[in-house]
Amino acid sequence: MAPQQIPPRKSGFAHFLAAASYSVAGLKRLSRESAFRQEAGLGLLAVLVLAISGAPLLALCGMVALVLLLIATEALNTALEVLVDHLSPQWSQFAKDAKDLGSLAVACVAVVAIGYFVLALCWA
Repeated sequence: MAPQQIPPRKSGFAHFLAAASYSVAGLKRLSRESAFRQEAGLGLLAVLVLAISGAPLLALCGMVALVLLLIATEALNTALEVLVDHLSPQWSQFAKDAKDLGSLAVACVAVVAIGYFVLALCWA
């Protein structure tokens, strides 16, 4: 199999369109992860509960921001896992450590989002 050539660099509006298509491709890949689907579903539910309970707009915006941060962290964790699985197909301590640290990052953001949800619900 011949090595693939690097595609030419894009600039201006073409670069913006290319970046958007890469993000859509990343979202499609991330949607295969059950953790992402659970986090996105619960995040949407949290925003809806806050909206129905009459939480202030600022509280809703904060919740949306935290859900997006959680999704971004999950995307980075998934990217890390993909790379680690490629570099270390067999079990290794470095692979376990890397995956555990990625999981910790997701858990930290999830704890903050849950705490914020509870506080925002109290504000409502």
